[in-house]
Amino acid sequence: VQLQASGGGLVEAGGSLRLSCTASGLPLDYYTVAWFRQTPGKEREAIGCIRSTGVYTSYSDSVQGRFTISRDNAKKTAYLQMDSLRPEDTAVYYCAADLYASTYGDWYNYWGKGTLVTVSS
Repeated sequence: VQLQASGGGLVEAGGSLRLSCTASGLPLDYYTVAWFRQTPGKEREAIGCIRSTGVYTSYSDSVQGRFTISRDNAKKTAYLQMDSLRPEDTAVYYCAADLYASTYGDWYNYWGKGTLVTVSS
């Protein structure tokens, strides 16, 4: 089983990026997918999740209104659309999946390698 977050890069403050999360060996369309981020010296922060049907999403206060999580189950891919980016959004972003999770605060069993997002001021 392997999850992979991709799409990171360098963007100016106020700009946008879209990250993708894909899985191999895992029917991602049945799983809740969450997004996390981490910067050196700080704890990993959960920023949001989307349940398997795509109907329910939830976000942390730090990204609410700026970030949007979606999924395309036909492509077995989840997305993190990041708008109005700020320098403090700079981090390695990870996606995670779990069959039984319902919120971004729950336990996630499967984790992918992260992708670096750098927001310049």
